[in-house]
Amino acid sequence: MKQAAPLRGTQTLVGQMSWVFARPSLTLLEIAWRWLFGIPFLVLCFRAAQRILAALPFDSSGAAAIHLENPWAAVGQIGGVWSLYRPHVAAALPSLLLPPAIVWSVLSGLGRNLVLKRIAPGLRFRPATVIVLQAAWLAELAAVLSGWVFSMGWVASKHLAGPSEPDLVGYSIWAIFLTLGFFTLWALVSWPFAMAPIISLVEARSAASALRRTFTLGRELTSRLVEANLVMGIVKLMLLVLAMVFSSVLIPFSDEVGAGALHIEWFIVAAFYCVASDYFHVVRLRGYIEFWNACRQPAAPAFRTASD
Repeated sequence: MKQAAPLRGTQTLVGQMSWVFARPSLTLLEIAWRWLFGIPFLVLCFRAAQRILAALPFDSSGAAAIHLENPWAAVGQIGGVWSLYRPHVAAALPSLLLPPAIVWSVLSGLGRNLVLKRIAPGLRFRPATVIVLQAAWLAELAAVLSGWVFSMGWVASKHLAGPSEPDLVGYSIWAIFLTLGFFTLWALVSWPFAMAPIISLVEARSAASALRRTFTLGRELTSRLVEANLVMGIVKLMLLVLAMVFSSVLIPFSDEVGAGALHIEWFIVAAFYCVASDYFHVVRLRGYIEFWNACRQPAAPAFRTASD
């Protein structure tokens, strides 16, 4: 009799989604540690924006005069407005990047370790190692985002700058191509930093050793991890598109419902996106643990999850 082909990583994700959905405390814990950082960070950004607008008011920058109905003219106007705000933003960035990055690494290391222990109680509690790995993940994200920003600036200089009429079509094509390209790159290179905390807790490894271990997991496990990471990235893109669609539902009726209803709608949609995004983060962690148990080497330990 012909042996059934092994399940691909994404074929088990529906089961992982059901498992996590039946345990809302896991998603609530993920939301709690993220917003323990997120709310103070948003307040910090809001105050920085207030200081910038106090130094250069919105009307004085020419932003109110942008002709949004004429994209070709608007491009040049937006560039002029940004050139005025750029020095102020650059001056505010050091206080908005390094200290919050350190705080996020600590909180995410603690939160990620707690969530993993709730999923698989047999895992160790080693927050210091996970904090280092989360900091490495953040550094990798910063590198990828920096590459995307640099490439977008290069495309803008080729298609939008200069005395001739802006080439919006060419710029849009390159912008879509580069954005999707960097998204795919992130999905392909970020999985070791997502898997390394689990390995460090399973095998009691240091941060550097856990990262090295991710490259010796074998083809079957690695392919599942990469595939699941890519699919979860696509899911987050779908959530973002859904949020954009839902947030525009009441716009045609803004005269009837008023600005207050629009603000309530946007708040609800933003909350939905954040909760759904955090839920899928937990689904990915659960999936990674199950992949480890299914594909681990014989000498490697397995850990039973909370449902076992």
